[in-house]
Amino acid sequence: MPQPASRRLSPPLSFAFACLLTGVVAGIGGLILSSLLHIIQHLAYGYSTDQILGHVSFLEGATQAPWWRRLLALCVCALVAGLGWWYLWQRMRPLVGINQAVREGAPPMPTGSTLWHVLLQIVTVGLGSPLGREVAPRELGALGAGHIARRLGLASEDVALLIACGTGAGLAAVYNVPLAGALFSLEVLLGRFRWRMVIPALTTSALAAWIAAQGLGNAPQYHLHMSAGASPQLMIWAIAAGPLLGLGAYAFSRITEQARVSAPRDHRLFFYCLINFPLIGLMGIAAPSILGNGKPIVQSCIDGTFTLPVLLMVLVFKLIAVWGSLKSGAHGGLLTPGLAMGAIIGTLAGMLWNSLLPGMPMEAFVLVAAPAFLAASMRMPMTALALGLELTRVDHSWLSPMVLATAGALATAHLCRQRWSR
Repeated sequence: MPQPASRRLSPPLSFAFACLLTGVVAGIGGLILSSLLHIIQHLAYGYSTDQILGHVSFLEGATQAPWWRRLLALCVCALVAGLGWWYLWQRMRPLVGINQAVREGAPPMPTGSTLWHVLLQIVTVGLGSPLGREVAPRELGALGAGHIARRLGLASEDVALLIACGTGAGLAAVYNVPLAGALFSLEVLLGRFRWRMVIPALTTSALAAWIAAQGLGNAPQYHLHMSAGASPQLMIWAIAAGPLLGLGAYAFSRITEQARVSAPRDHRLFFYCLINFPLIGLMGIAAPSILGNGKPIVQSCIDGTFTLPVLLMVLVFKLIAVWGSLKSGAHGGLLTPGLAMGAIIGTLAGMLWNSLLPGMPMEAFVLVAAPAFLAASMRMPMTALALGLELTRVDHSWLSPMVLATAGALATAHLCRQRWSR
């Protein structure tokens, strides 16, 4: 029943209140989903079960777990993914994706189906699925924003804008990246940078990141060891490595897109998952860093702990695992897997460079290559660069080689799409 006119907020105040509430909901949602992910990881692999947020990383926990536990975790993941997504497609209301929800006049995201989809992603990534966890909080943030906007009676244009802001706020919450979250809303979902969009995007992402950090902590996602700034040698390497990263990003995006398009949604999904995830468990016995969303790979590349043979094995296994998971019908993000692939290629190129001109730390190559690869593979340069800065808290002087490598990667990937995507 409509409220009396004297009790209704004016449209500007209603929208401002909706933005604040969206940031709060996205932040709490990101905190809950991240905590749930850590609980599942600790229980599945049997490490630090007395604390949700401990000093033992997922890679350390998975490596210390006996081989049979890694395999068992992925077998459970196969059952959860196969049955869960089959039930979603066959028995629940059709999903409304974020890209569809941000269009004016789009139908609302169904609550039950969306929450089921969110939980499936978090549970499977916690059990060792190689896909990213960031889509789940984005969907949860979008769902909450849509409910808030419609309850407050906002216009359809404002509903779409708030859903985009809620999506970016969800990303900001789980990784503590307020700027990247806002840029994701503007660059990827809205495709425009207008004041009316920029202000709510920044507000919701900043608020969500701050709220989630109260429970998850304020530490960077990746820990660097460098003290000196970027060198002229790294600037030259960034220019040379850009095209290589662009070629890899184009190939990665084509492989993953085709796998997603051809993924089944009928009874075959269950049987594909029963094959794919135990296979990942077997590969994880030899290379535990491929388990999970890809963060262990990036940190290992930063630490320089991979030898060349192990790095090549991780590259092949991770690519097979991501392709197989998407092909089998599982869902998840490609943000952290993309960073992982970029880190691997950057490390390989860095090894070659140091064999000719030694002296640069391996983490410098990773820092430049990972966001450049992500920018080219997901076509979001501003967001990727912001992620590179915020995930590492790196000094501003590193931005120049990151931008150079990103420009080269973007140009090369664009030329490849023009040449081979017709």
